[in-house]
Amino acid sequence: MTQPAPTTRHALAEDAAEGGGGESTGTVVVAGLANLGIAVAKLVGGLISHSSAMLSEAAHSLADTITEVLLFVALKRGTRAPDARHPVGYGRETYFWALLACLATFTLGAGFSFYQGVETILEGEEQGSPLVAYIVLAVSFVLEGASWLKAVRQVRGAARKWGTTPRRYLAETTDTTVKAVTFEDSAALVGLVLAALGLFLEQVTGDPVWDGLAAILIGVLLLLVAGSLARANVSLLIGQSIPRRLQDQLRAEIAGLPQVDDVPVLLTTVIGPGQLAVMAKVDFADTATVADIERASDEAERRLVARHGGVRFVFLDPTPGDGRARAGAHRPE
Repeated sequence: MTQPAPTTRHALAEDAAEGGGGESTGTVVVAGLANLGIAVAKLVGGLISHSSAMLSEAAHSLADTITEVLLFVALKRGTRAPDARHPVGYGRETYFWALLACLATFTLGAGFSFYQGVETILEGEEQGSPLVAYIVLAVSFVLEGASWLKAVRQVRGAARKWGTTPRRYLAETTDTTVKAVTFEDSAALVGLVLAALGLFLEQVTGDPVWDGLAAILIGVLLLLVAGSLARANVSLLIGQSIPRRLQDQLRAEIAGLPQVDDVPVLLTTVIGPGQLAVMAKVDFADTATVADIERASDEAERRLVARHGGVRFVFLDPTPGDGRARAGAHRPE
């Protein structure tokens, strides 16, 4: 039996397989604590300055705080060990709670921002003292920036570890918690700039429309972030496959085994952050005995698990079919 080759790692299958969950938890906790304090400060600043953009930012930070709580629950619930009822584990539950976090951002953050902006544009608002608002915005920018830097450092470190770019890592990673924190902190920094700009233009022109427009733009920003994260979590929740180039690597691993002529069908599905199941139909050589097939199947599982740390399950079907068989007898009339 051949010996395992040196490990080949990739971000999608392994990003949470070796301690990523602990680092993601720390990122989420830091972001949550920062957002809670910032939400209170923004609320006070918004009430004093009568700024709809500031109040929108307060709702933004409150939504982010709720998001971090849900992401923390996701990390804890998704790492439970497999049991008889859930034999492949609870990894996909992470994406359920992360999807709820997206809905919190959409309904509370974006919804309130749109409401505040439209109301200010249509009815105007009484101008208050902007000094406190500016101070709150500056302090919030520093705190949000600290949280954002922690998330960016984690993303860059993971991207460097797996030999890819931060952009590609964020696009392919199955650890949607750190992805959510990175996106939301980035949106928070942009939102603070928009709030400050709206407040400044209102102060200079005396026209509250600018403050209302800033609130609406903050709502649009939150809507885009929530939509992007929701799509990623829905795809992973229903069983997303890994990119074609990585599937080709896994197919080559199996096809390179003795007694294997071809791998006509290979299916992969993400079952949790850094967790992957591999299923394949394998066309064995006509001269292969039952013992040969058993040894090759055992070797295939050993190789894939050894070389790709994210692989949790390997299921091989020793038939050369195209994978499109249909159970016609059970079709509804």
